[in-house]
Amino acid sequence: MNKTTDTLKSAVDRRKFVKNGLVTGAAVAAGAGLLSDASSLFAEMTTERSGPISKGDAAILRFLAAAEIIETDLWLQYNELGGIQDDEVPGGSGNEAYTEAFETIDDDMPDYIHDNTDDEITHFQFINAYLEAKGAQPVNLDQFRTLPSSQADGAQQIGRLTNLMELTVDSSWYTRYHMDDKNPDLDPTFKFPQAIPSLSKGKFPAIPRDNSDLTPGDHLQAIANTAAVHFAFIEQGGTSLYPSLAQRVSNVEVLRILLSIGPTETAHFQIWHDQIGNVPPLTDPTNPDLVFPDLNAPPFGGETFETSLIMPEPCPFLSRKFPRCSIIRPTETRGAAMGAVKALTADGLFRGQSAEFFHLLQELATQADAARR
Repeated sequence: MNKTTDTLKSAVDRRKFVKNGLVTGAAVAAGAGLLSDASSLFAEMTTERSGPISKGDAAILRFLAAAEIIETDLWLQYNELGGIQDDEVPGGSGNEAYTEAFETIDDDMPDYIHDNTDDEITHFQFINAYLEAKGAQPVNLDQFRTLPSSQADGAQQIGRLTNLMELTVDSSWYTRYHMDDKNPDLDPTFKFPQAIPSLSKGKFPAIPRDNSDLTPGDHLQAIANTAAVHFAFIEQGGTSLYPSLAQRVSNVEVLRILLSIGPTETAHFQIWHDQIGNVPPLTDPTNPDLVFPDLNAPPFGGETFETSLIMPEPCPFLSRKFPRCSIIRPTETRGAAMGAVKALTADGLFRGQSAEFFHLLQELATQADAARR
């Protein structure tokens, strides 16, 4: 709790900037001096090409950097217990029982977790380095790494930004992408049904809290199932966030960054959407309130909700006077950043965080949402 892992610590650029009460800086960079070296490189490559970026573009990039740092923090926790352990993704030593629960869903789950983690690390490193190259403040959340780690075998004992042990997971993303007559941008008051209703009504672990969570087998499987649904929830949020904020940027090169990173979030979401169909139906024997239904049985299943149908169903877009279209949804730009903060907060991801942490996120979101083309 009082120190970072040696691997991460050696990779952190501790430069911090304070402006208007907001702590910012470069965080968790892989390799000492990576950001300073990258800044010089970016300065050579980009300054003449696109010039300085606007205050609004910098605000959007800072919010996205913060979001990617948060994603990196949660994905590192998943990877160190249930992913592939190697030098590419630092930390942890793996937990065999938890990993096997993921492999019950799909043999490739540990590989997917590892690669998703690696991608998020590169996203925040790139955005922070680009900000520095443009003379803008990068983002550092290190002071908020105060939440506890899992006590299960394989977990690092370091401070965390996110809490994966008391999640309230919104699974309405599943019905939102399967329904063909509704779009959250056109139907903002419509409540899309929860695919796994019980996950939205409690506080459930998505990683083993300690070794007692490794048995009985169905309890550990329920934890892995919760994680699998959470994976898709997180990545569908990123899938929407990038095109939503891209509508607000002014600089063509900044637009290129958002249009290049955003589709990788969609690739992640597509993988996790596919995995939901493999989640074994069960009731957690230690908590009968947590039930994973068969998503191919009523009220789901059928032509619209069949789990093998993982492409976005065409739905109304922009106006119902137009034909339906297969799209990312939502992509409404108004309040997109603050909407992301609210969704992550409702998810329980920040349970135990300080008031200062929430203030910082809300300030970054407010500044991003205020950006104008």
